[in-house]
Amino acid sequence: MFAAKNFFITGGVGVLSSVDYLVIAGGGSGGSRFAGGGGAGGFRSSSLAVTTGTPYTVTVGGGGAAVNSPGAVQNGNSGTNSVFSSITSTGGGGGGGSGAALNGGSGGGASGGNFAIGTGTSGQGNNGGAGGDGTTYLAGGGGGGAGAVGSSYTGPFPGTGGVGGLGAVSDYSGTSTTYAGGGGGGTFAGTGGAGGTGGGGLGATSNSGDTAGDPNTGSGGGGGGNGSGGGSGLVIVRYPNSYSAAASTTGSPTISNTGGYRIYKWTGSGSITF
Repeated sequence: MFAAKNFFITGGVGVLSSVDYLVIAGGGSGGSRFAGGGGAGGFRSSSLAVTTGTPYTVTVGGGGAAVNSPGAVQNGNSGTNSVFSSITSTGGGGGGGSGAALNGGSGGGASGGNFAIGTGTSGQGNNGGAGGDGTTYLAGGGGGGAGAVGSSYTGPFPGTGGVGGLGAVSDYSGTSTTYAGGGGGGTFAGTGGAGGTGGGGLGATSNSGDTAGDPNTGSGGGGGGNGSGGGSGLVIVRYPNSYSAAASTTGSPTISNTGGYRIYKWTGSGSITF
């Protein structure tokens, strides 16, 4: 007779020890009137060691609030941070208006009032573009994007707002997608700058026409009329589907099983236990 033996199944190929993550913070809003575009939220993507049975917190950052002040020159507002466990992505910087643009994951574009650009955070994003001289050229720079710096304003008089910096690409959702584009710069009376690919908002003239960053992309809002709001962020976690599904989640993530991966996508805060 054979001796009895105990067998333990821990799920697929063994105990899950690491996961891939994409953590994108909320984008900054553009400044109002001849202001800079908002910077994109910080973009971080890599792998993280995990322990089964341990809950990991997920926080999804909101986009910077719209300025809603078309008659005055004001700075935009920065987005808020997104977090997965120990990984924090920094909110995008608000576009410059009455002062220097704000720093962030990506920096806001400078105002057409001859103020400083916003700087990006190393490994997360890029700087915003330069604005006009405050007299001849009243046009703002584009906000920085995850993939490139924001463009500076251009002539001729009265100036064209800078284009928002390009976003960055990830396939962690199961589809190749561009996120975290910078917002376009505004202008006093010229042409607003285009938003960066990945959801950046359109810049516009002093009175109206700027648009917000796309939601759940971490993109910056356009500068100009109202100083439009930044796009909210998101968090994605994935790992090979040879491992078991997560033991529990909160925050109602979208869950899919595609391309050989179990994918968990949050647009609101929550948690996951493997």
